[in-house]
Amino acid sequence: MFNLILFGPPGSGKGTQSDKLVDKYGLKHLSTGNLLRQEIADKTPLGLEAKSFIDKGQLVPDEVVIGMVDSFFDLHKDAKGFLFDGFPRTAPQAVALDKLLDLKETGISAVLALEVSEEELVKRLLNRGKTSGRSDDTDEAVIRKRFAVYNSETSAVADHYKKSGKFQSVKGEGSIDDIFASLCKAIDARMH
Repeated sequence: MFNLILFGPPGSGKGTQSDKLVDKYGLKHLSTGNLLRQEIADKTPLGLEAKSFIDKGQLVPDEVVIGMVDSFFDLHKDAKGFLFDGFPRTAPQAVALDKLLDLKETGISAVLALEVSEEELVKRLLNRGKTSGRSDDTDEAVIRKRFAVYNSETSAVADHYKKSGKFQSVKGEGSIDDIFASLCKAIDARMH
């Protein structure tokens, strides 16, 4: 089983590249945001628990998110692998994910981070803001704050996976196809 974590700040092209990678490698796309919304919509016990935290304006605890990831894995036992998007965001989540994957007799195969300069991200998001209808994409100060939060949150996760030699930066600037080719090259090197 090939399990990939794709990192990148808002506007780095993660969504675009995730779709292409899922198609090429036959991976199951595991977005914890989508998972959370689905569990809440389905009114599962985990979904109801998560909703109670969200309704109070609190973050959903790691145990609940890991529980949802566990359920998703069980639903897709025959998957060739998973592409994790937006998770893990913290070192404790990375440790919890590693433990869960150990129980499933698998692990993270690679952690790829799309590296894009802050100036390029600001330009991309302001552009996206003209058409996306997302208010957080129209204010440069908000965009820069999101970038800073991303860097502070994910640096600990990157460090966690660097220790095991699974972390690799990939240039996230250039054409969509060039970036995709770089990601595929990194994945192919770890698959064989």
